[in-house]
Amino acid sequence: MRAPIRTTEPLLRRNFLRGRPGDPVRRREFLETLGCGALGLGLLGGAALPGRLPAGSAPGSSEFAGWLWIGRRPEKTAAEWRALFSRLGQAGFRGVLVGGQFDAPIADAAHAAGLEYHRWMWILNRPGDTWARENHPEWYAVSRAGDSTIEAPPYVEYYRWVCPTREPVRQHLRQLIGEAAREPAVDGIHLDYIRYCDVILPRGLWKKYGLVQNRELPQFDFCYCPSCRGQFKDRTGRDPAELPDPPADAEWIRFRWDAVTRVVTELAEVSRGAGKAISAAVFATPTLARRLVRQAWDEWPVDRVFPMMYHPAYDEGVPWIGESIREGVEALRGSGTELNAGLYLSALDPPVLAEAIRMARVEEACGFSLFDLNALTDERLEAVENTLWEIRATDRGLSEHHRQAGVRRHLLAG
Repeated sequence: MRAPIRTTEPLLRRNFLRGRPGDPVRRREFLETLGCGALGLGLLGGAALPGRLPAGSAPGSSEFAGWLWIGRRPEKTAAEWRALFSRLGQAGFRGVLVGGQFDAPIADAAHAAGLEYHRWMWILNRPGDTWARENHPEWYAVSRAGDSTIEAPPYVEYYRWVCPTREPVRQHLRQLIGEAAREPAVDGIHLDYIRYCDVILPRGLWKKYGLVQNRELPQFDFCYCPSCRGQFKDRTGRDPAELPDPPADAEWIRFRWDAVTRVVTELAEVSRGAGKAISAAVFATPTLARRLVRQAWDEWPVDRVFPMMYHPAYDEGVPWIGESIREGVEALRGSGTELNAGLYLSALDPPVLAEAIRMARVEEACGFSLFDLNALTDERLEAVENTLWEIRATDRGLSEHHRQAGVRRHLLAG
């Protein structure tokens, strides 16, 4: 079990996490409080302090910061995008994850505000890939029940999954990522739907779809296409379609985790070959991702992951976000991959949003991302800005305390 952050001043940590719901921090008052807290810690000696650097961070790495998903773009002029991104930059955001086709005016507006512009791209779920559907129907995933997603998409009409074990599929994806990454104004590639179809939905969605998924049902269990069956049989001597209990077979489970990881690895090589960062939107925790969507994201060679900690989908409260961050951070420790907590804005009013952001910092996330722009009200943005200012002031104050303590130790040793 992961040890909690230790501190010789519990009140400082509690106040940092709790904040003042509904009441923005007064900057002068906060600095005075911080000064007293840091002084008290200094008098108590070299005990561990609250607010450690995020796991995987190194000296000179970026500050705890925000990201914003931009999916369905609202109609805005170039001037309006510049004004929006200027506001995000002032509030402490690092970048935007923008869906759809590359948009030069949006990229220019982001860069003018000091923000990174990353292309947000759907990978294995490809409802808009008309060329693939018309020319390569064999690419599409087949369920244990024998249905292809090109003919019988599960759950919703736009679930049109392609199979990751097919080399022509991966070649197609490498080409698409390469084209996106070669655009000079693109700072990074952000992968989404980089997984199998949900074999089990998050529990909070069962009622919506009229399902009880306390076991893996054949119509949602993928993929049993000829490519998957042949490759697995070549490796193990067994046909997955003939296994006595496919959901319980450890080799079949690992085969599919590895199939997705291979796609990620190949796309990361393409993106980095173009000098661009690569990240991925993933399910909330390594445990849930493996079980629900065959996604072993803590094994991926990416720069950042953005676990989608959308608590209403899991019938969970806000504290669950902190627990999920903790699991992800521990799984990634030492890997060099940053974790940014994905927060579902529509379910977070401003005081609770501030609490979730503080929680992300305390649990050692490197930052957070908000889904999405259309739910980012002025009130929520103000809460983000106040909370980020508070966190950064705390971090800088603690860093200065450590620096002064080092000077004192040096003088005493001299």
